[in-house]
Amino acid sequence: MAVEATERLRRSTASLAAVFRNRDLRKLELAWAGSVSGDWAFVVALNVFAFEAGGAAAVGLIGVIRFLPSAVVAPFAGVLADRLPRERVMLGTDLVRAVALGGVALAAYRDAPVGVVYALAGLIAVVSTAFPPAQSALLPSLARTPEELTAANVASSTIESVGSFAGPALAGLLLALTGAEVVFAFTAAAFLWSALLIAGIRAPREAPDEGEEEALAQHTFAGFRTILEAPALRLVVGLYAAQTLVAGALNVLIVVIAFDLLDLGRSGPGFLNSAVGIGGLIGAGAALALVGRQRLAGDFAAGLIVWGLPIALIAVWPTTPATLVLLGLLGIGNTVVDVAALTLLQRAVPREVLARVFGVLESLVVGTIGLGAVCASVLVWAVGARAALLVTGALLPVLAVLCWTRLRAIDARIEVPEPQLALLQAIPLFAPLPAPALEHLAQRLEPARFTAGTEILRQGAPGDRFHIVVTGRVDVVQEGKSLGELGPGDSYGEIALLHDVPRTASVVALTDVDEYTLGRDEFVSAVTGHPASAAAADAVVAARLGSLRPGLASV
Repeated sequence: MAVEATERLRRSTASLAAVFRNRDLRKLELAWAGSVSGDWAFVVALNVFAFEAGGAAAVGLIGVIRFLPSAVVAPFAGVLADRLPRERVMLGTDLVRAVALGGVALAAYRDAPVGVVYALAGLIAVVSTAFPPAQSALLPSLARTPEELTAANVASSTIESVGSFAGPALAGLLLALTGAEVVFAFTAAAFLWSALLIAGIRAPREAPDEGEEEALAQHTFAGFRTILEAPALRLVVGLYAAQTLVAGALNVLIVVIAFDLLDLGRSGPGFLNSAVGIGGLIGAGAALALVGRQRLAGDFAAGLIVWGLPIALIAVWPTTPATLVLLGLLGIGNTVVDVAALTLLQRAVPREVLARVFGVLESLVVGTIGLGAVCASVLVWAVGARAALLVTGALLPVLAVLCWTRLRAIDARIEVPEPQLALLQAIPLFAPLPAPALEHLAQRLEPARFTAGTEILRQGAPGDRFHIVVTGRVDVVQEGKSLGELGPGDSYGEIALLHDVPRTASVVALTDVDEYTLGRDEFVSAVTGHPASAAAADAVVAARLGSLRPGLASV
């Protein structure tokens, strides 16, 4: 067991290092760092600005202004990320946010009416909804292996934790020494840094889908349909939305804790938020264990429990040391929840609607954060701060326990067969595919067995499946003449599928043969839907059609 754990840690660390050796993934992760750090600094400064203007009710109002309109816009932002190059969507988002934040800084510096700051904050929040779904949907196309994808999600969550520590800490320091306008200016600079990095990303261009010209309404609501039609997706997305509901409440409760329970002053919210970020950074070590794991739904449930329980315990021990430790534990749970939930979605959702599903998720995230802020304000007013903490903190553990069995069932349904995955990765046609696409194909391979002498394919017959030899040997025969043998790891059958022509050769089992086969639709969709894979397919077909060497016969 110890050897297995050591080997898993070694592979996890190697996968994480591979993320930063990947030029485009490195730029994406560093851009994410600038975006997260700036956004957290902005949130802390804005909440303090609002609390000083109107107390907890004003912080709740900020939640409504920032998040409820964004919830309406988010699905359309997901459409942008599916119809336009995702890195360009992110670049435009960063530039607009930077300009708007410059306006917020100027308004705060000139003592403009608070309504001006609130309105610009709402604009920034609406524009920001395009960034997360584009980033989450871009990751799979840049990752080269399933392990690298999970490691990239770990890196993103780690960076988010660092940003949620560094951004609030810097905001708290600047608020103690200067004013909110300086923090707003810092945020504008952070978004410009993110934009500069994104401008250097060169993502692969995906071939347009046959349904690309569907009506805008159909295109927009494809993400909703995908989630509603899949019970597993509904469960994961619903629980993730519950977590963000609690996160929205915590945005208000942290300010109340800092000012009313602990009397920490203006810098208090920043430092309390930093404790969450430090916990998330520690949690990144635990999240490394998720790299390469196929069973992530149980980890997701455990993360939800660790996310909610500390909030309730703060009501029991409302002291500064205990609060910092408990918020750190919450940060650990946050990292595990993010990595597990996002990887589950990236594995389960079809590539062509991935950004739209993340757009729906972003809609739920921003909507529930706003709703959580309102609920927290009402709870504090109705029952007091400590009772509000108890109620808020109990929600996620209760939901996780109630849904535990259904979550474990998800693991059984989407477990990726590693031998089949390795087999696909070794085939030139499939090697360039993003990790989720490979996992999708690995789950759909069907085993087949043929005894010696069986004619597996017949020249002139229609092509319906792609074949991969696992054990044994086959002979490729054209016009009665043997053109060569194929053995373990070799594949055949792609020409008839890609060019929609009859089989150009027969294939006969020389020995007992075990194979995996893939249906026409799955094969064609996967290979032609990704430019690098399509180019590899063209090269293989050209070589087989133009060569007389054994083993390269066309079928």
